[in-house]
Amino acid sequence: MRPRLKDVAEHAGVSIKTVSNVVNGYPHVSEETRTRVEAAIEALRYLPNLSARSLRQGRSGVIALAVPDLAIPYFAELATRVLTAADRRGWTVLIDQTQGERDKEQVVVSGIRAQLIDGLLFSPLALTPADLVGRSDDTPMVLLGERTGRRRTPYDHVTIDNVAAAREATQHLITLGRQRIAAIGAQRSAAGVTARLRLRGYRQALAAAGLPEYAVAHVNAFHRSDGAAAMTTLLDLPEPPDAVFCFNDTLALGAMRALLSRGFRVPHDVALIGFDDIEDGRFSTPTLSTVSPDKPGIADVAIALLAARLTGPPADPSELCAGHRLVPRESTLG
Repeated sequence: MRPRLKDVAEHAGVSIKTVSNVVNGYPHVSEETRTRVEAAIEALRYLPNLSARSLRQGRSGVIALAVPDLAIPYFAELATRVLTAADRRGWTVLIDQTQGERDKEQVVVSGIRAQLIDGLLFSPLALTPADLVGRSDDTPMVLLGERTGRRRTPYDHVTIDNVAAAREATQHLITLGRQRIAAIGAQRSAAGVTARLRLRGYRQALAAAGLPEYAVAHVNAFHRSDGAAAMTTLLDLPEPPDAVFCFNDTLALGAMRALLSRGFRVPHDVALIGFDDIEDGRFSTPTLSTVSPDKPGIADVAIALLAARLTGPPADPSELCAGHRLVPRESTLG
């Protein structure tokens, strides 16, 4: 017979309510008790009846994650972290991508899939705060990524400090004695919020060091081909840069390929740093210096905020900033 919650409770020597609290991820359980219950679950090979639980709670047990572009490794890696965090609560995650297009983002927030999902994690690029404030669907939503303006929205929001992180990346190049520091990744489109924040941090670091803004290369997207094309343009300058801050790692990997194909040595001739700490950068040659956002922390906090909206009383929206750290590697240090 399939083991029941009661069987797990008897095996662990605790109440059925305690087992339920552990299965549902509630925090108010001692570590010793949680360990004992988890051991009993594993020993009995107990699997929660998610369908019955969802029916009792009046929910589907399904949430959605909408991101701009899964071809950008940062969003693919973040999605993996969200899946892991959601799985701990027994949730299924539907994943959608919007390409940062306004029409597709409006579909996401319009509630067209509201009958399928309990909640939504959403990383918008093109929508304005007014679009989000005017949303008619009442499905709980947590926003990820940059704020789209100064106006607050009535939704929880998890982000990182892009300005500070970009400033630290640029400062790292400055401390290495580089003088002609360029940037790759500026965007003119309304959806380029991330790019504008990272450009601001780049400029702040240069200004603080008394260095001029050497060159800023614009891109249409944050892909490898865009980074390679932008780097080629910079190398055609009368005096190429001796360091480049790329606004994400895929741009940096494309830029690195362009440098090596033109005979430039990284970092001897040109030091290179990216942003996002994607797995590819740890295995490139040379390995890629980068800024590492706390992706597990972003996913865990976002899922916890969504769970609170689903189970707790109404509360004021939270604005939380996840951490980041500078990760110097061979592309700047040699």
